[in-house]
Amino acid sequence: MKVVLRVFLVFLCLLGFAFIRFRESELFYDPLIPFFKSNYQRMMLPDMDMVKLFLHLFLRYLINTGLSLMILWMAFRERGIIKFASLFYGVVFVVLMVVLSILFNIQEIGEYLPIFYVRRFLIQPILLFMLLPAFYYYRKMSNS
Repeated sequence: MKVVLRVFLVFLCLLGFAFIRFRESELFYDPLIPFFKSNYQRMMLPDMDMVKLFLHLFLRYLINTGLSLMILWMAFRERGIIKFASLFYGVVFVVLMVVLSILFNIQEIGEYLPIFYVRRFLIQPILLFMLLPAFYYYRKMSNS
């Protein structure tokens, strides 16, 4: 695949991330978005439909994972990297959802930062920015 096409596809994926980020309130059910934009330290968590919240977190994570895997494929073009990254994304999702469930059950007023950061890992493509340099380093070391 030509480099120009690969760069264009990566750009489209980045636009996809931006679209999701700027339209998150319209696309996904997440009452925590306005909650964390407010003075949340002195408030209780809003009433939430937990099943709907977790389904929308899953959907957003799935879309971000798909875009991330596409970027990784354009960057490295190796099935082994994509298989490992897919497995990694799956394991991280399960672990973070379990942790988030526990945090929702043990939270106290004003102690919301753990929920904020675990949710952030689920809804933002943070893992991509950790995997890209890791795979680059791995590839560099395996080729030398």
